[in-house]
Amino acid sequence: MNKLIIAATIGAGLPLLASAQAAVDLANLSQLDLSGTARYMSMGGAFTALGGDLSTLNNNPAGIGVYRSSEVGLTLSLMTRNTETSTADVTDKHNKTLFRANNFCYVGSFNLYNNTTPFINFGASYSRVASFDRIMSGGWGNMNGSSLSNYIAAMTNSEGDIPSSDMQFGDRYNPYLDSNIPWLSILAYNGYVINDNGNADGVIYSGLMGQGTYGTGEFKTREKGHVDEYNITFGGNVMNVFYYGIGVGITDLDYKQYSYYQENLSDAYIAASKNGADYEIVNGRADYRLSNFLHSSGSGFNLKFGVIFKPVNQFRIGLSVHTPTWYNMTDTYYGGIDYKYTPNDPAYSINQPENPSDAPITNDGTSWHDYHMRTPWRMSVGMAGVIGNNVIVSADYEYRGNNMSVSDVDGNEYKDVSSDVKTYYKGVHTLRLGAEFRVTPQLSLRAGYVYQTSPVKTEAANDGVMIWTAGTIPSYTFNKETQYVSVGAGYKFKRFYVDFAYVNRQRKSTFHAYTPILVDQALDQASPSASVSARDNEFVLSVGYKF
Repeated sequence: MNKLIIAATIGAGLPLLASAQAAVDLANLSQLDLSGTARYMSMGGAFTALGGDLSTLNNNPAGIGVYRSSEVGLTLSLMTRNTETSTADVTDKHNKTLFRANNFCYVGSFNLYNNTTPFINFGASYSRVASFDRIMSGGWGNMNGSSLSNYIAAMTNSEGDIPSSDMQFGDRYNPYLDSNIPWLSILAYNGYVINDNGNADGVIYSGLMGQGTYGTGEFKTREKGHVDEYNITFGGNVMNVFYYGIGVGITDLDYKQYSYYQENLSDAYIAASKNGADYEIVNGRADYRLSNFLHSSGSGFNLKFGVIFKPVNQFRIGLSVHTPTWYNMTDTYYGGIDYKYTPNDPAYSINQPENPSDAPITNDGTSWHDYHMRTPWRMSVGMAGVIGNNVIVSADYEYRGNNMSVSDVDGNEYKDVSSDVKTYYKGVHTLRLGAEFRVTPQLSLRAGYVYQTSPVKTEAANDGVMIWTAGTIPSYTFNKETQYVSVGAGYKFKRFYVDFAYVNRQRKSTFHAYTPILVDQALDQASPSASVSARDNEFVLSVGYKF
C-alpha cells in the first residue's frame, strides 16, 4: 500500500472521550494471574485461611502471623503459552515460552516471649502478579456488509455537523488542542477511509462499504508486559488463636500493544475525480490498513488487611481485604493509515503519492498522555481444615468488584469511562480449592483448582451495546471464564525445602475488531469477532531456607 498518513494520536477517543484509556483498557490492565510460590500455586492459591507461605504477603497478610521462624525463598517458573484464534475462515496458532521469577521473599519472625502476643513478624517480597504476553491474529473471508470505515463514519456523524475543513490537517496538526473532533475520524478522513457528501448545508460522512461491496478483513495484535508488586507486611498473633496482618503493596505496570487491522474491498464507495473535477463517490478497489502502537506504564500502591481465626487446631477461618491500586500512568502511542484506492473506471483517479516518502507526516514522534487509574476492590474469605495428622484441605472465595475508574492528573474523574465500566463489566467471583497430603515428614503431595467467572456482562459480550474505545485503537477483547488445574510436591531437608508445581490455565476470550453499531437499540452492523483460546502450561520451582 502507499502510505499517506503516519500521525500521532493526541489523547483523543470516541464521543466526549479525551482520555487515553477507555473502560476496556482499564479492565485489561486490572487483571491478575495465579502466581506465587510452588506450594501456593499447586494448592490453587487457597491460602486465605492457611497462611505460613511466602505468597500470603500478596494474598492474606495475616498469614505472616502464623510464622514462628524466619524464612527466605525464591521461585522461578517456565511457561509455554499457546494461543489459538479462530474465525469462520481462519485459525491461527501462536506459541511462546516465558521464563520468569515469580516470587522472592523474606520473612523475619521475632519471638517476644509473651504468652499473649508471642510473635511479631515482618516480611518483604517481590512478585509478578500478571503477565500480558499474547498474540492474536486472523481474518474474515467475507465482511458480510460490515466495515470499520462505516463505523468511523457513523461515529463521526454522531458528533454533530462537522465541516470537512475542520477534518483536514497539515504539518504538526494537533487534534487534542486544535479541535474536539475524535482523532480516529480525522485520521480516517485524511486517509480517504471516510468521505463527506460535499453538502455545505450539512456534512454527512460515509464509509467504504455500500450496496454490492464485498471483501475481506485481517487483524493482528501483539501484547506484552507485566505487573510486578513489591510488598511490605507486618503481622503477628494473639495467643496462637487470632492472627493479623497489614501490608503495603507498590506496583509497577508495563504494557505494550502492537496492532493492525486491514480491509481489502471490491466495489467499494471511494472518493475519486475525473479530469481534475471535484471529487465524487465512485466504485473501486479499496485497500487500507490501520496500524497502532500503545505503551502504558506506571506505578501505584495499595493496602491489604487480613485476619485468621483458629478456634481449634484442626480448623481455621480467614478474611482479607485489598484496597484498589491507585496508579500514576503515562501512555505513549501513535496511529497511522496506509491505503491505496483504484477506481473501476480508469477515467477516474485519486490523489495518492507514487512514493511513500512523499507522504506528509503530522506530529513527528510519539505522543503521550498522563492520567490516574484505579483498579477494583478485592475481598477473600477462606476455610481450612486438618484431617488427621497428614491432610490439609482449604477453600477460598474471592469477590472482585467493577469499580474501576480513570481521571486526569488533577483528579477529575472521566465520568463517561466510569459509566462504560458499569455498562460492560460486572463483579468477578473466584473459587479456589487446595489439598495437601503429607506422605512422610519430609515429602508432601498437593493439588488445586481455580474457577473464575467472566467479568463481562452478557449484553456487552453479545453485541448488545456499543463499546467505546480510546485513541485510534478500535479493537477490544472480552475475557470469558478462566480455570486453573494444578498439582505439585514438596520435600524438606533439615532447614531447606524444595517445592515443585505444574499449573495448567485455560482462558477463553473474544476478540472484536471494532464495536457493533446499534440504532434505536437494534443491531445495524455486527462486530467482526474471533474466538481466542489461551492454554498455559507452567512449571514452577521454589527453593527456601528457614532459620
